[in-house]
Amino acid sequence: MQWFEQLRFDEQGLVAAVAQDAATGRVLTVAWMNREALQATVERGVAVYWSRSRKRLWQKGEESGHVQKVLELRLDCDADAILLKVEQAGGIACHTGRESCFFRKLEDGRWVSMDPVLKDPKLIHGDQ
Repeated sequence: MQWFEQLRFDEQGLVAAVAQDAATGRVLTVAWMNREALQATVERGVAVYWSRSRKRLWQKGEESGHVQKVLELRLDCDADAILLKVEQAGGIACHTGRESCFFRKLEDGRWVSMDPVLKDPKLIHGDQ
């Protein structure tokens, strides 16, 4: 598996993974992958990440159904970041119920929410 050995994982064994909507080009989220997550992503054809908070593999959408079908994987020039071009199930990538995790914009020294909530987060994940 020569392609796998070309990646440069950090000291914690992780590589940054950027999920981008394949149709629109919008960045949906940034997460982390370890070797096992990357292998599972390639084998399953859906995004599998390493959850640093849960300390386990996490398939995007495993609870919410908002799965990311991976259409293409790309490696950056330094070989330390992966770009996943995905089809986002349900049009919601963020646990806040928005299309993208990047919904806040800096305006006049404060972060302003720019994107609407498409689905109540309690309906996605239950009471948190």
